[in-house]
Amino acid sequence: MSAVTDLRSTGLPPTSPPPVVHAAAMLWWSAVAFGAFEAVLMVIRELVEGTSTVAGLLPGVGFRLAVFAGVIFLALRMRRGRNWARWTLAVALGGFGTLSLVIEPAGWLLDGGSIAEAVAGMDAMGWVFATSRVLHLVAVLGAVTLMFQPRANAYFAST
Repeated sequence: MSAVTDLRSTGLPPTSPPPVVHAAAMLWWSAVAFGAFEAVLMVIRELVEGTSTVAGLLPGVGFRLAVFAGVIFLALRMRRGRNWARWTLAVALGGFGTLSLVIEPAGWLLDGGSIAEAVAGMDAMGWVFATSRVLHLVAVLGAVTLMFQPRANAYFAST
């Protein structure tokens, strides 16, 4: 039985997203929540440490808000079966977005830093941020994986 036939045999109309697509959307929204939380932590840290001003942080905060709004928009469209939204999420955020999350720590490790050194030097804020970043990455990678499961592929083929 093909994936499309399997989807139709569930009795769901083709416009109802299967659970994997719904879960992928939920994970994208979770990634937005983690990203927003990380942004708040970064703003607080920079303001408390005096390394930036509110005016200096506005462009970065504005960019992040635009990205978050874009992810929410795309995840909503993806849930409605828009294949272009699925591919935009996968490439732009699953690919480039993931790269933006890991490039700094990867560069630090390549420059001779060690995980043990990083862990030893972490304060409470560092642990909260690191935990949020890991959960953010897990949400993104999980969402991308779910968007391309056979039931999801059948759903996008049928809409």
